[in-house]
Amino acid sequence: MTATPRPGDPAITPALVAEHGLTDEEYRRMVAMLGRDPTFTELGVVSALWSEHCSYKHSLPLLRALPTKAPWVLQGPGENAGVIAVGDGLAVAFKIESHNHPSAVEPYQGAATGVGGILRDVFTMGARPVAMLNSLRFGSLDSARVRYLVAGIVKGIGDYGNCVGIPTVAGDVMFDPSYEGNPLVNAMCVGLLREEELTRAKAEGVGNPIMAVGARTGRDGIHGASFASEDLSHESDAKRPRVQVGDPFTEKLLLEATLELIASGAVVAIQDMGAAGLASSSAEMAARGDVGVVIDTTKVPVREPGMTPYEILLSESQERMLVVAHRGRDDTVREILAKWDLQAAVIGEVIAEPVYRVTEGDHVVAEFPGTKLVTDCPVYTPEARESAAVAALRGQDAHTVPEVAEESDPAWTLEHLLSSPTIAGKHWIYRQYDSTVRTNTVRGPGAGDAAVLRIRGSRRGIAAKTDCNSRYVYLDPRNGGQIAVAEAARNVACVGARPRAITNCLNFGNPKKPEVYWQFREAVAGMGEACAALDTPVTGGNVSFYNENPSGAVFPTPTVGMIGILDDVERSVGMAFAAADHSIVLIGEPTDELGASEYLARIHGLTAGAPPRCDLAKERATIEALLDAIGAGRVQSAHDCSEGGLAVALAECCIANRHAMHGARVDLSRWAGLPQRALLFGEAQARVIVSTTHPGDVVAAARRHGVSAFHIGTTAPAGEGLFIAGIAKPLAAPLARLADAYHESLARAMAPAATQEQGISS
Repeated sequence: MTATPRPGDPAITPALVAEHGLTDEEYRRMVAMLGRDPTFTELGVVSALWSEHCSYKHSLPLLRALPTKAPWVLQGPGENAGVIAVGDGLAVAFKIESHNHPSAVEPYQGAATGVGGILRDVFTMGARPVAMLNSLRFGSLDSARVRYLVAGIVKGIGDYGNCVGIPTVAGDVMFDPSYEGNPLVNAMCVGLLREEELTRAKAEGVGNPIMAVGARTGRDGIHGASFASEDLSHESDAKRPRVQVGDPFTEKLLLEATLELIASGAVVAIQDMGAAGLASSSAEMAARGDVGVVIDTTKVPVREPGMTPYEILLSESQERMLVVAHRGRDDTVREILAKWDLQAAVIGEVIAEPVYRVTEGDHVVAEFPGTKLVTDCPVYTPEARESAAVAALRGQDAHTVPEVAEESDPAWTLEHLLSSPTIAGKHWIYRQYDSTVRTNTVRGPGAGDAAVLRIRGSRRGIAAKTDCNSRYVYLDPRNGGQIAVAEAARNVACVGARPRAITNCLNFGNPKKPEVYWQFREAVAGMGEACAALDTPVTGGNVSFYNENPSGAVFPTPTVGMIGILDDVERSVGMAFAAADHSIVLIGEPTDELGASEYLARIHGLTAGAPPRCDLAKERATIEALLDAIGAGRVQSAHDCSEGGLAVALAECCIANRHAMHGARVDLSRWAGLPQRALLFGEAQARVIVSTTHPGDVVAAARRHGVSAFHIGTTAPAGEGLFIAGIAKPLAAPLARLADAYHESLARAMAPAATQEQGISS
């Protein structure tokens, strides 16, 4: 059988091919694969599946070099989500993905459907979602447009997760002008399952029926994958119809139906209809099983009359799954879906013939040989070259930047850093999320360096965190990539969990630009080195290219989603000082590094200097020392030093719990020879502030692992504030002022947030 054009479809012209985002060479490649000219439906399918978002054509060779295996990895890259074993027959499924472009043009639905998509990636593995995280990047809050985006995106995330009933427990947010007009919205989901419940998306079994389950197919989101694979422009708002529309109440029904379906044993494989919709899910399932499939688009339940095969295949309508059922069990699938007020329809079958065939009744509208639609995608290795301008910025000496007059009082500097939207408390954001639904949250947003969830029926717990300092990656991609992994691991260790594996969402600009591809290549290499050193393999993720607007690319942002495991969830610790008269121990040492710091960005408006060095052996030793001390019950709180440096970290320990603040008396005279700005606000890595009633034991634990540790002070009643001595200009600040700057700044900045888009774009 051969596909032939259907009446009413447009003729294939060079202009139509270009409109579909295919190069002349890619079009010739498609013609060679088919052995003939394509139909309009085939052109649409190839344009979606060969898009950057689906095919990873500029990233696959580099991603293959990442470490992906470990004894505890049950499922690595290549499936809907990664899965690791946690002991007692239990496993965790997790994944992070982007929804950047949709959120830029329609923030509420773009963010909401990003949450819905990542939920489906996890529960298709047979896991019940237990937590959501997100990693967000925005431009300056001085912009009304940015405030509108922040308000819409946060509400979209909150509404969808809250309606489905999954707690949003952690994340990270950064603000920088580079994200103006192109926000990053990365959503992560964590799910729990028993090892024997693990389900994969691999079609097999000749004669087995292929079924569409869940919501009906509409025209929303057509070419969403292609939209995610192109630069944003002033005309991008016109592509609003490519943004999907979510229904979280249907998602909740689909979640429960899917888990029941998997438990029934009636299905062979199941996959979310995500990017590129039915076309992608059916072709990928066939390729995994190396089988042929036939799909009849007239049998797909639709919600709009007159939909063409092109539209049905490429629609990204939400809350839909594709199922391969055991032959003779399709009635069981229908019964389970009907119980949850959802549809299930047989739309095709697995066949022996090695083809991917799509029909409209008896008319073949698309046919591809074997699995070549997926396996023969073009792969590119573009030119890579560092930007001379960025190299020059990295070479600047941060210590030559003159202080502003107000810096004569270091408390002024600290207060301004605490009010930076990147550092300030994110209560305005996470109060819109239900972080405790299902009652498994032990440590939620703002309570620790990572979220902690209990595993019911076990003493074990899961820790999760997202992280990436994109300023570091911009100035030194390899080092910045290492730090993204190392800091996420440190965050997880600070709550008492052993870092086990990561998922990543690699957000970069246009890979065809040599400086962007160089950033990508170096950052991926750095992440791989860190994952190998810290024994945290990559189980999957997402690449999001073309994050650009007319002003240029965003900062390269390889976001890391880290999962850690606690053997005893009761041993987890938070970041806030727990009581007065506890000893404060600094694990790790300050350095003279000041480059790439939030201090330079916030106080001086500069992105310059070399980022702090990442010593991966030291990072691993620091994690081991910390876990040793926490496991022995010798730590009352732990908080890593990151953006803003030692002074900001100490202040956060004092004021993180606004209802039970504690002061601190600190002496840094041991490092009086360092430049004071670097000592207080430099961002040297592998450092953790610990409060303890057994300082000698903590120091001994650190030294057993070859890590420096020093008793630097004592916690105090809140009324004593934060006092740092042993430096040329002592720092003394009342906690009320610090807490106001930290806890209220984001809400004040968002107070004039626009609620309507009209007039903002101009």
